[in-house]
Amino acid sequence: MNRHLRWAVSVLGLSVLARLLWMLLSENGMNLVDLHVYVGGSAALLTDHLYDFTYAEKTPDFPLPFTYPPFAALVFFPLHYLPFTAVAVAWLLAIAAALYAVVHISFELMLGTETLHTPQWRAATVAWTAVGMWLEPVRTTIDYGQVNVFLVLGGMLAVRSSRWWVSGGLVGIVAGIKLTPAITGLYFVARRRWTTVLSSALVFGATVGLSFLIAPNEARQYFGTLLGDADRIGPVGSVWNQSLRGALSRILGDDVESGPWWIAAVLVVAVLAFLAWRALGPDDRLGTLIVVQLFGLMVSPISWSHHWVWLLPTVLWLVYGPLRSAPGARIMAGYWLVTMLVGVPWVLSFFQDSIWTISRPGVLAWLGAVDVLGVVVFYLWVIRSGRRRSGKEDGARVTAEGAAHGA
Repeated sequence: MNRHLRWAVSVLGLSVLARLLWMLLSENGMNLVDLHVYVGGSAALLTDHLYDFTYAEKTPDFPLPFTYPPFAALVFFPLHYLPFTAVAVAWLLAIAAALYAVVHISFELMLGTETLHTPQWRAATVAWTAVGMWLEPVRTTIDYGQVNVFLVLGGMLAVRSSRWWVSGGLVGIVAGIKLTPAITGLYFVARRRWTTVLSSALVFGATVGLSFLIAPNEARQYFGTLLGDADRIGPVGSVWNQSLRGALSRILGDDVESGPWWIAAVLVVAVLAFLAWRALGPDDRLGTLIVVQLFGLMVSPISWSHHWVWLLPTVLWLVYGPLRSAPGARIMAGYWLVTMLVGVPWVLSFFQDSIWTISRPGVLAWLGAVDVLGVVVFYLWVIRSGRRRSGKEDGARVTAEGAAHGA
């Protein structure tokens, strides 16, 4: 093991140890409110009271309900048989391992498998995992005991595989656990992997069918009345909600819901996402995936700051991807790194008198759009930089062909 790899492993080990000690020794380290919901809610799966369950011990101002499909409760069901502390520790270690896999696959999609076998890139993978542990989306995922890193890994494993049944199965399963990862299907549409698209729909349908088979009343309640009820998930206007709807609502002073402001904004973002995708190279799998996932985060009614784990692969793509030499690439990467290390939504949360208050002073409302504005600028940058690179490549090709004919 070379010096750089040893250093990176040491930093990652200390990062995991610090989080573990905080969890076990600090007063609030075992709050893990979402993990409590997963464990406690899943225990109610077979009682017809899954969606009546709430966890309020640490969140008295907003008792947290179980908001995922019944299939998620089926996946989490075995956890309620185990001691919660054991589940919490295993959850933290699993998040760290999953984050390492996310970084590894990000590099693999950009650089290829062979390159990653060198000590230099092994050290880079470990080092970026250590950095990722302290970015707000991962920090809050660990604090809440959330599932986000696992869902990101599922999407990346799907993209990594060339087998349609593996890719489709993974997308269908993660969509069955939490609906929003279904946006990954757009990646396979963009890549024209139609068999994968079909298989993902079939697997997702199977998760729904299994839900109706095991817990028919809960399935009817979720897919019949609860699906799409954003108010049940949480306060739309809270600064923790970094979706397009959340940002617009805070700026305009009232919940825009799915009205004309939101529709217009979604159409603009959809056009920008499409043009950004078209500006990417045909072999840029990670870039395409990032464009799709950021679009999903923007248009979802609720995108809590801990949902934005996809920003770590975005930073890696900006630093090491095909557009890394384009003007502004390092600035974009720096923007995301700084805002995530600081945790802008976390800082701004101290200035909101209530999570239910939507209207904000102008400066706070615009600062609270940190991720939304970042994505819009990112799309515009990709469109410009991708077209410039394509133009240079076309020019170089014409020059080379001219030289060959002249010879």
